[in-house]
Amino acid sequence: MAKLSKKMKAALSKYDKNKLYTLDEAAKLVKELSFENFDASVDIAVRLGVDPRKADQMIRGVVTLPHGTGKEVRVLALVTPDKEDEAKAAGADYVGLDDYIEKIKKGWTDVDVIITMPSVMRKLGPLGRILGPRGLMPNPKTGTVTMDVGKAVKEVKAGKIDFRVDKKGIVHASVGKVSFSPEQIKENAEELIHTLIKMKPASTKGTYVKSIALSSTMGPGVHVDTKAV
Repeated sequence: MAKLSKKMKAALSKYDKNKLYTLDEAAKLVKELSFENFDASVDIAVRLGVDPRKADQMIRGVVTLPHGTGKEVRVLALVTPDKEDEAKAAGADYVGLDDYIEKIKKGWTDVDVIITMPSVMRKLGPLGRILGPRGLMPNPKTGTVTMDVGKAVKEVKAGKIDFRVDKKGIVHASVGKVSFSPEQIKENAEELIHTLIKMKPASTKGTYVKSIALSSTMGPGVHVDTKAV
């Protein structure tokens, strides 16, 4: 077992895995508990009292984090020629159509988000088995299928993320980097949590937000008191 440094020991002495912290406390603690040699992501896991098997309880949506994710998001705009200049001006990293569709068919998926137009979606159907498992298939619900391509690209570059509940009723998302200030981490987390609360299905019963935890990429989970959010 690796020897703990004084810094690690000091940080871990402040941490109680069984305690529920306020979001303010958790945002500060998650930074102190990050010992990675890189600017790790700060992730949030929100367990909801929903049954994802029911269509009306399949929580999925988008949120624009006030301070972004801290990640460089690579955007591919699959658009017709008349929309190429708009996509490029908005900051898309890759812009085109048929040439990129051919690249994807051959296995290229070196992007984080794909934005396209309604008229192009029919061409992407055959790519579902490649893009679907990687979470790259454009979807009108997440704003990645739109005629306002420029706006969509700018929003994604500014920190707009999409999220969906998994089979266990948990929403996972990145809400910043360890290099962010505690206030930035807190405000990003609050934005996502409040968005989820607004999406509460009418058919759910009992406690909706069951648990919340913040963690760095390789750090321990810091549990947040849901009543204090």
